Amino acid sequence: MLRRSLLGAAVACEVVASLSLKAALENPAWYVLVGTGYAAAFTLLAAVLRLGTPLGVAYGVWAALGVTLTALGAAAVHGEALTPLMLAGIVLVVAGVLCVELGTARPGGAPEQERQPVGSARRGDA
Repeated sequence: MLRRSLLGAAVACEVVASLSLKAALENPAWYVLVGTGYAAAFTLLAAVLRLGTPLGVAYGVWAALGVTLTALGAAAVHGEALTPLMLAGIVLVVAGVLCVELGTARPGGAPEQERQPVGSARRGDA
């Protein structure tokens, strides 16, 4: 649950930073939010990886949700076009990430064994 929450926060920070980047073109004060948002996004993504989430899954989910929410946010906030072809692309990106995530499950449907967080040792390990 913690990993999903941190990953969701990383996505939110990245989307806010990306949407602020467009606003910063007109008002440079927005660059503070751009820099802060991207720094927070990468810090949170690193925390998710430290907790043992596979890189392909973490980055894939982060990127797919980031693209999806940024495109939808740009349409809502900045009035940018959202064409049927763009929506089809978003569906394909999300479907691809879902395939990567499902591919981390062991045969038989059991999830891949939990990884030990980076930097921690199991009992008995020297």
